[in-house]
Amino acid sequence: MVDLCCGTGALGAALAAALGGRAAVHAADIDPAAVRCARRNLAPVGGTAHEGDLFAALPPALRGRVDVLIANVPYVPTADLPLLPPEARLHESAVALDGGPDGLDVARRVAADAPAWLAPGGVLLFETSDRQAAAAVRAVRDASAGALEARVLTCGERDATVVVARARRARGE
Repeated sequence: MVDLCCGTGALGAALAAALGGRAAVHAADIDPAAVRCARRNLAPVGGTAHEGDLFAALPPALRGRVDVLIANVPYVPTADLPLLPPEARLHESAVALDGGPDGLDVARRVAADAPAWLAPGGVLLFETSDRQAAAAVRAVRDASAGALEARVLTCGERDATVVVARARRARGE
C-alpha cells in the first residue's frame, strides 16, 4: 500500500491497522516536517515514509506492485484559498492545500503515473469536493490515458467525496 501526500501518515497508519498489519505501507510527502511525523506514526505498523515529490520518492521496486494507492492530494482551487476557514488557511502550508486553478493539478499528476505503479486491479483513492467530482473522474480518465476506470463514492454522514480508480486488468484476467 502507498500513501502519497501523506502528511502525518495518518491514512496509511489507519489502513494498515485496519488490515491487522497485513499490508506493507510506504508513504511519501514533499514536506520534510511531515515526513518526520509520518515516520513516527508509521513505525508501529512497520511502515516507511519517504521524502520527495509523489512517486519520485518511492522505491522503484514498488512499480507495478501497489494494490492500494491512497493520495491526500491538495484539491482547493488556488482562487479559493483565501476563502478557507482560518484553521486551514493560517495553519496549513499552501503546498498541502493548493490544487492549482481547478484544484485538480496534483490529482492529474497522480493519475498519470498511477498505472505504472498499480498492480493489475489495484486501486487509487483520493478525496475531492462534491463540486469537483465529475471533473475529477474525467481528469483521471484523461491523465491515465484510459488505464484507470474511475467512479465517485460519497458519504453524506462524513460529507466526504472520494474518487476510486481501478487499474484495468490485463486481458484474460
